[in-house]
Amino acid sequence: MKHAVERLRSSILFFPLTAVLFISGCGNKGQIQVAGGSGGRPPAPVVVASVEQRDIPVQIKAIGNVEAYQTVQIRSQVSGQIQKILFKEGEDVRQGQLLFQLDKRPFQADLAKAIGQMKHDQATAENSRIQAERYSGLEKEGIVSHEQADQLRAQAKADASAVDADKAAVDAARVQLQYTDIVAPINARAGALMINLGNLVKANDTPYLLQLNQVTPIYVTFSVPEANLDRVRQRFSAGQLKVLAFPKGQSDGRAEGRLTFIDNGVDTTTGMFKLKGTYQNKDRRLWPGQFVDVALELSTQKNAVVVPTKAIQTGQQGEYVYVVRTDSTAESRPVKTAGVYRNLTLISDGLKAGEHVIVNGQLRVAPNAKVVVQGTLPGTQTDTAAASGPAGGGL
Repeated sequence: MKHAVERLRSSILFFPLTAVLFISGCGNKGQIQVAGGSGGRPPAPVVVASVEQRDIPVQIKAIGNVEAYQTVQIRSQVSGQIQKILFKEGEDVRQGQLLFQLDKRPFQADLAKAIGQMKHDQATAENSRIQAERYSGLEKEGIVSHEQADQLRAQAKADASAVDADKAAVDAARVQLQYTDIVAPINARAGALMINLGNLVKANDTPYLLQLNQVTPIYVTFSVPEANLDRVRQRFSAGQLKVLAFPKGQSDGRAEGRLTFIDNGVDTTTGMFKLKGTYQNKDRRLWPGQFVDVALELSTQKNAVVVPTKAIQTGQQGEYVYVVRTDSTAESRPVKTAGVYRNLTLISDGLKAGEHVIVNGQLRVAPNAKVVVQGTLPGTQTDTAAASGPAGGGL
């Protein structure tokens, strides 16, 4: 009985304490909720840029390959031993410059032999001519028969023909001797030496002695989809088209050339057609075999509405930008784009010149929320980062 009374007293004391703790916890929770609800999101710091109107080139972008304007593989036209090499690998050579000399002695001997044979036959032919003339006189006097005179006249003609053959042989020997001096046929850049001094070479043998590449001027070959064929041909026939080339991995300038070739057919396996631009390449920026980014300029779009490309965001409903209103709130506005030029995106619908769009800090921006503009990107700066190369696709 006594134990039962003590347990009842303990229960009576426990329930009031539990009630006090529960009420206290509810009070604190309510205070936390009120404190959280009274605070607001701080304005997001952003950088903005102005929507501008500019004249933008309409371009077709492609990947191009640089090709030498002319390529010549130097081979020997006669067989012989290389006696002299008169250039250095990798240097510029001029047209007519002596590159190799072969051993001349066998060819000089052949020429001397041909000249000796020609002189011998000339003396024989002269004697035959004199005999024919003498017998022609005796024939008229009736001393010798017509048959004898005819034989001598025929012999004189044969000996004269032998002299003509000897002259041709002498000319051929002189040409063979000239071939022992191998000269550069064009102004070009010398490549690696394939056969060294002292080696024997055969006429038109493989490998070649040296390859020359003309790099000023130079070609860039590239291909574009056949959907562009009509407008490329129309612009090409109307006048010269500018082709810009940007070497891969370089940001210190561009090479400017002219479109000089449209292939006479479309590749049926790829649906592409080949184009070729010619560049003066005086600064040697382009090099044979190099891959470059190519931009073919077709025309210029006047007063195009443009924004920095980094202002364009992509969501479930498509592309949009954040526009900063006059009350410093951000408006999420859908836009339609019409292509990219360098680091600018052309806007066909959704924006007008003079508005301000957010280009940095979009991740912290909510629609209709307050923002703090920490900086404005100048209009001249939007092109600076891409002044030396294309960014994105063409129009």
